Amino acid sequence: MKILVLNCGSSSIKYQLIDMENNAEVMAKGLVERIGLDMGEFTHRAKDKEKYYLQTPVPNHEEGINRILQMLTDKTYGVITDISEIGACGHRVAHGGEYFSQSAVIGDQELEWIEQLCAIAPLHNPGSLMGLRVMKRLLPKVKQVGVFDTSFHQTMQPHAYLYAIPYEYYTNMKIRRYGFHGTSHKYVAPKAANMLGEDWTQKKIIVCHLGNGASICAVDCGKSVDTSMGFTPVEGLIMGTRSGDLDLGVLMYIAEKENLNYKSMSDLVNKKSGLQGISGGKSDMRDIRAGKDAGDERCRYAFDMFAYRVKKYIGAYIAAMNGVDIIAMTGGIGENAWFMREAIFENMDFLGVELDPVANERFAGEDGIISKQGSKVKVLSVTTNEELVIAQDTYNLAVSDAK
Repeated sequence: MKILVLNCGSSSIKYQLIDMENNAEVMAKGLVERIGLDMGEFTHRAKDKEKYYLQTPVPNHEEGINRILQMLTDKTYGVITDISEIGACGHRVAHGGEYFSQSAVIGDQELEWIEQLCAIAPLHNPGSLMGLRVMKRLLPKVKQVGVFDTSFHQTMQPHAYLYAIPYEYYTNMKIRRYGFHGTSHKYVAPKAANMLGEDWTQKKIIVCHLGNGASICAVDCGKSVDTSMGFTPVEGLIMGTRSGDLDLGVLMYIAEKENLNYKSMSDLVNKKSGLQGISGGKSDMRDIRAGKDAGDERCRYAFDMFAYRVKKYIGAYIAAMNGVDIIAMTGGIGENAWFMREAIFENMDFLGVELDPVANERFAGEDGIISKQGSKVKVLSVTTNEELVIAQDTYNLAVSDAK
């Protein structure tokens, strides 16, 4: 069965066509950008074929998805002869709230729930909702499956997900910790254990998904028991442009002093903070490192603060799980920035974490064990593949639903 994976943002659509019955081969992938603007961009790459790129107006998501389907069946750049070859479509959906504890086939009721959640995920869910509705119109006989960033974390217990605010805000408005990056955490934890020949359902694992968006997850015997992102993806670690953990009094103080409204405050913590805010404009860790090495004090602050926050969360989750067997580093920074991994794990040998400097630098951007042979806690570089998780869940649901 061929699965079309869609990741619809507010102005973009990422896609992959994956052949699940041929070793999950990626037949084609691409990106539609700048949807709704004067000029859009369309990039398509098919296996063993030349890259296709086009600048053209893409007024809405329906037009963008139509172009994807046309390109998949194109005589020159396509990989299938007819769209009927698409067996099911998997959609990445950021927020599933308490409605979805696992991936689900999307019907009318599920669409209503996703729409309700747009209020608490206004930057992410509307795009996914548009993609689902368009695909249900264009391919009405094809199963549409939602795979939710939050669902993996639905195993957290109340003491981990509730906030210390009046309980009525949870019962009436469902304000609680939900966590994100669940698709990546769900993929990386068992993969890390498998790399060591271990069963992830018998191990204590900490997954560090570090990139422009960053989160850490404590996985105890196959279940998420805590994660750093909260009600929104702002909480937790320092990120590219997001503040991460912040004293709420700071926000109230700034809002009062500068007379900022909700939108201005949201922009401040989502788009102007994090590494970019600290360093003075740099959000890419490679640029931060280069600035630090060149003597830029603010880049040094950004670098050191990022490493320190990750280290603190790792320590907290070791305490929460009463130990750890495996720490997996993934995401753009976690997989590639060996120099950041080096900084994070410095002076953690008292916890049984000993990094191998040679292996750490060697396994940049690829899978490998980066701790010393005698390290009590195994540290690994693990490449993530969220699209594959979406395809696998979609395939399993489509097959089981057909029986």
